Amino acid sequence: MFETREGEKFLETDPADMPPDGHVVFIGHIVSPWVSREDCPKNMRVARETGRTATVLIDEPYRSGLQNLDRASHIVVLSWLDHAPRTLIVQKPRHAAEPKGVFSLRSPARPNPVGLHVAKLVAVDIEAGRIEIDAIDVLDGTPVIDIKPYYASTDAFPEATIVGRDEK
Repeated sequence: MFETREGEKFLETDPADMPPDGHVVFIGHIVSPWVSREDCPKNMRVARETGRTATVLIDEPYRSGLQNLDRASHIVVLSWLDHAPRTLIVQKPRHAAEPKGVFSLRSPARPNPVGLHVAKLVAVDIEAGRIEIDAIDVLDGTPVIDIKPYYASTDAFPEATIVGRDEK
């Protein structure tokens, strides 16, 4: 699913083969229009540009945790990118001139493939465990590990930059 590029490095041990130590549970999954990696948008900006919405389905035991979520205009969805390789520690993105460490990238390939998605909240149905959002950049069926409200007052840093990138 991921091709190897010049300059990339891999871990000696696959984190998926190590004993779990965080006891992370999946609380639901994402219903997305994307069924193949080739069709899936590479980020939330591109996903929004498609105009295709998505749904987060929360499993029954966790649905009461949705109480008051409808007060938020935006949410942070943390997903488990279950199709991503976990051993690639230095990557060479197609658009980059040089290889980069995984922790300096937003790539899904990482030791713990946690996805971070800030989405506009469209609707919440607690009883059904349905959260409608404006867009998503993951494959259909991707597991969800957490949802948090997005606070512009604490989560946004307009002055944030990355050296070598033209955008803020």
